[in-house]
Amino acid sequence: MKEEKVYLTLQNGRVFEGKRFGAKGDVLGELVFTTGMTGYIETLTDPSYFGQIVIQTFPLIGNYGMILSDRESKKPYLSGYIVREYCEAPSNFRCEEKIDDYLKEQNVVGVYGIDTRELTKTVREAGVMNAVISSRPVADVAAIGQYVIRDAVRHATCETVKYYGDEQAKRKIVLWDFGAKENIVRELVRRGNRVIRVPSWYTAEQILAFGPDGLMLTNGPGDPAENTDVIANIRALAGKLPIFGICLGHQLFALAMGGKTKKMKYGHRGGNQPVKELKTGTVYISSQNHGYEVLADSIRGVGELSFVNVNDGTCEGVEYPQMNAFTVQFHPEACAGPLDARDLFDKFMAMIDGGKKNA
Repeated sequence: MKEEKVYLTLQNGRVFEGKRFGAKGDVLGELVFTTGMTGYIETLTDPSYFGQIVIQTFPLIGNYGMILSDRESKKPYLSGYIVREYCEAPSNFRCEEKIDDYLKEQNVVGVYGIDTRELTKTVREAGVMNAVISSRPVADVAAIGQYVIRDAVRHATCETVKYYGDEQAKRKIVLWDFGAKENIVRELVRRGNRVIRVPSWYTAEQILAFGPDGLMLTNGPGDPAENTDVIANIRALAGKLPIFGICLGHQLFALAMGGKTKKMKYGHRGGNQPVKELKTGTVYISSQNHGYEVLADSIRGVGELSFVNVNDGTCEGVEYPQMNAFTVQFHPEACAGPLDARDLFDKFMAMIDGGKKNA
């Protein structure tokens, strides 16, 4: 097969040459990197990557092929995919197809043969920036910088209400889908819950009409501050039922409580992020995928800082005891990633059951 040259042009004018795999075409997106050694299937199908071109820092990708049951959503949401080398002959008893074939089927443009180490260093030093993958060199580099990811949650949410788990389960939890990873649903169902998944545009009144025992605010893509209607509805729900927020859900709840968020230089993406629980001093290794952070000082007086990132000290979790809510920036459902923080789902169950006992 003839190798097709492809160009990756960054908005700072730097150009990397590589070779094409996956789908054909030119794409524009926000360039980010993820440090996971495994979990490329989950990365490809994580809705939080909507509008982004993802660099895998691990040099060989695709060695266990594509396993459809490991997907975090039914399709990829990222704009482009960059690897040092992809495996053309995967070896795993669960393998269903090659990553190259999957990207072609899903119309995702891939690039290989790029020095991903040098590219990642560029993003770390200069910060997240836009980039174009194209068959020919880009003439107007200035135009690349004008791209902005908009309406990300609206594109990543479900379209209709979906139900999971036993209808007769002792708890009923509404999962507010902002671009949810499937393993959040799995973890809730595994704990004997009836899960009702609702689209992002649902109102507080519509959510309360289900009579839920708890509310899960999920992960998702984009700038959290853009979601003004969701934030207003979260504010209306706060204090009315137990709430657990993950990733974007963590950010949205903080904004609803009067907090602030800001875009990070290059974010946290990968399965090896250390977070420290302040009450116990325990350090957990966590899976993360976010480019925005909650400013810890902005939630003082309404929430209590519960976790911090060991590497940079940023806010990784907040407790809201007056609101019967807690949120974390990392992914306790951990697909792919470490299982250190999975007991946070048990904490949520205890919060719900405690409320029932005290009712």
